[in-house]
Amino acid sequence: MIPFRPNHAPSLRPIVATIAALCAPGIWAQQTEVMPTVTVQAKASHEGLGLTSESATASRLNLTLQELPASAEMLGADTMQARGDLLLKDAITRTTGLTDTSSPGNGVAYSSRGFSGNSAIALLENGQRPQVGSGTATYPADPWGYEYIEVLRGPGSIVYGSGTTGATINAVRKAPQRKTSVEAMAGIGGGKTLRGGIGATGALGDKGAFRVDAYADRSDGFIDRGQSRRGKILTSMNYALASNVDFDLSLDHSEQRPRRYFGTPLVEGRIARELRDQNYNVGDADISFKDDKAVARLTWRVSPALSISNELAYMKAHRNWRNVEHYSYDAQAKVVKRSDYLALQHDQEQTGNRLEARWNAGANRVVAGWEAATINFTHTNNSPYGGASTVAPIGFNPGTFDSPDPLRPNFRTDTTTNALYFEDAYSVNERLLFLAGLRHDQYKVDRVSLLGAAGFSSKLHANAVRLGLTWKLSADTALYGQVSSGSDPVTSLLSLNLSNSRYKLTSSRQVETGIKQSLANGKAEWTAALYRISKDDIITRDPANPALSIQGGSQSSRGAEVSASVALASAWRLAANAAYTDAQFDQLLEGGNISRAGKRPSNVPKISSNLWLTYRAEGWRAAVGARYVGERYIDNGNTKVLPAYATMDASLGWNVNRNLLVQLNLRNLTDKLYATTSYSDSQYLLGDRRHVELSAQWRY
Repeated sequence: MIPFRPNHAPSLRPIVATIAALCAPGIWAQQTEVMPTVTVQAKASHEGLGLTSESATASRLNLTLQELPASAEMLGADTMQARGDLLLKDAITRTTGLTDTSSPGNGVAYSSRGFSGNSAIALLENGQRPQVGSGTATYPADPWGYEYIEVLRGPGSIVYGSGTTGATINAVRKAPQRKTSVEAMAGIGGGKTLRGGIGATGALGDKGAFRVDAYADRSDGFIDRGQSRRGKILTSMNYALASNVDFDLSLDHSEQRPRRYFGTPLVEGRIARELRDQNYNVGDADISFKDDKAVARLTWRVSPALSISNELAYMKAHRNWRNVEHYSYDAQAKVVKRSDYLALQHDQEQTGNRLEARWNAGANRVVAGWEAATINFTHTNNSPYGGASTVAPIGFNPGTFDSPDPLRPNFRTDTTTNALYFEDAYSVNERLLFLAGLRHDQYKVDRVSLLGAAGFSSKLHANAVRLGLTWKLSADTALYGQVSSGSDPVTSLLSLNLSNSRYKLTSSRQVETGIKQSLANGKAEWTAALYRISKDDIITRDPANPALSIQGGSQSSRGAEVSASVALASAWRLAANAAYTDAQFDQLLEGGNISRAGKRPSNVPKISSNLWLTYRAEGWRAAVGARYVGERYIDNGNTKVLPAYATMDASLGWNVNRNLLVQLNLRNLTDKLYATTSYSDSQYLLGDRRHVELSAQWRY
């Protein structure tokens, strides 16, 4: 555990001592002739698109990105470090078509291919997905300790329990290695930011390997009372119980105290630069997230072609909020009105098991598995969230949290999930690969009111299918096509209420085709994709009775995505991506039976793009990048608009010697005033102002 002290970043001394002990010569002196088989994940380099890297998210059949009949993208640790990405969301939104919709309420959230939110975009860590409680996902948050991030766009992750419509994001951990190595990082920057990380791996005698990664940071932010804290420790080990049996274990703990900032109110419909540094939350506001996870996996290699594994996982999360969350500017009185004095707590426990068999022989690669899980979720709040206050726009006393409503447990849900999945990659010949997958999920949700209201039990099920074909025109060029299906709940499964318990899961279907090509021996790589997705059974109003909500609405999106990486010269490389998304509601009635057909869903830009130019020579590396996100609507009627924005970042690194790198990161070079997302129709969450960070990275 990392103890969090209110005014200090977590101490790294116990972690450093542990790593030093593990690395000490002779500490693991046991000798044996049995050698472990350490699973090494595909490593994504900072160079190119990594089309020859194996996908760990879109399939479990060791298919490379070029073989895969789907849109998937990897971002390696070296790339994230070189660009100075301090949060995973910074890195993820540099991939094709992913935009940030995160807020203090949902933790981290994204939009992809016309669909948004944590019900439509799945977040995984090493293939494990915590079920989403009340729309909130908080883990993983930062890139330290991860080998790479993989993003699968559209529905299609048959093997990881994620038929989510928009995308599946998987953070893949650095694996234990028998060769001893240590890395450390320290940084200081704008907003009084301090951060540090340390990681080490090495042998456990002759039978295994371990890895430990620890990280902590603190910042006073770029607004009033913008303090944040973060810390974690990730541990993993691999041990050979026999020549053909491996045991893997990981134990993790993470604590976060994010910035208690819920946005800046608009002034006469515009973002006011004079309010950029203001925080209208109360002085004793609080947000905290704690996550614990343990995963144990046993792998039996029955034969060279057949392996069987069983993976047991336990995850626990506690989240706490106490904030004033809604602000509006009164132009006549020239004051800011505050409301929604909101206190919440989430307590979530998830225990799951995955039993899986893999076959890899001849032309067939097959995986089949069974997953089961139980999730206990308790929601505590102070509904109906009363309280109100008024403050001056600048130079005000923030006051304290003073709600007339008591904080008390509201409801508890007990959810049971079961799933069966099967996937087959069949090489028809050297040029044709056929991929077929099928998944069936069943959910049972029991809700108990802790306030004396009626409870209920709900059963849901879903099927997901994927059929894809990859045709290699040559060794470096592949065309592909796929059809796939998926499903999303109308709201978080763990927080179903009586009114939406009768709803079934929404269903989505995707048709996609594309090309992937590597040129000049990998010096240039590019991919392009065209897709169409339709989603049915979204919530709409009953045409016969506008007071009732029913399932029957639909929305769709179609688009084009392009990504490329080109070595311009021996030291220069250009990387770019762009996404065009044409999304709309096909059928949707809202209050008063107002039709939203033809309107664009909220948080969906039509165009987004990223550009990076990098220079790497002996002793030096430099990069400059730009990000563009088109305008997005914040309401289904398309009356409120988040303006488009473009920002620029840069980095400059100096290799002092072969072990030490000193790097300068510059963010928002033009000091652009922009909104990343909205929290209501009267307040936007603003992006950080221009700032600089200096870091030192050491490896041995």
